[in-house]
Amino acid sequence: MPRVYLSLGSNIAPEKNLPRALALLRQHVRVEQVSRVWQTPPYGTQGAPFLNAAAAIETSLPAEALKEDVLRPIEAALGRVRGPDKFAPRPIDLDILLYGARLLEPEVWERPHLAVPLAEILPDYENPRTGEHLADAARRLLPPNGFFLRPDVVLQESIENIFTGQQNADDADAR
Repeated sequence: MPRVYLSLGSNIAPEKNLPRALALLRQHVRVEQVSRVWQTPPYGTQGAPFLNAAAAIETSLPAEALKEDVLRPIEAALGRVRGPDKFAPRPIDLDILLYGARLLEPEVWERPHLAVPLAEILPDYENPRTGEHLADAARRLLPPNGFFLRPDVVLQESIENIFTGQQNADDADAR
């Protein structure tokens, strides 16, 4: 099975939607590794900051089936409505960055909200055109402000709580 790397982002109730998205994802694929959560300014628009993370998964699904049969339904289940503004606020955004050895999102070398979380779980990935490692690109792209870790949002712990039936009062109220 190919290893696939995903980006996860949210700027509408992100503290709830990132863990929920990961829990739904685990119902369809094997989640191998998850980065820490980073708060980043919105890209291409004004609005609330985003929380971003990256995940390494394994799946037998081809890239297009993963996108259309797993990722898009998870986005819809969490309230994502795709419209003409591709930078609009969203409860969740799930994108395939790499599928096996194939880079599907070349913007990973240009956008810190993609590069930084991914570099945590794939630091030695090399840009085939420049030879730059992802960890070096993440350091190069990291802006001086507005971009920071959110240690209060721990996706692994949140996932474990979801599967053991533990939830906090906010989660119970949201259902």
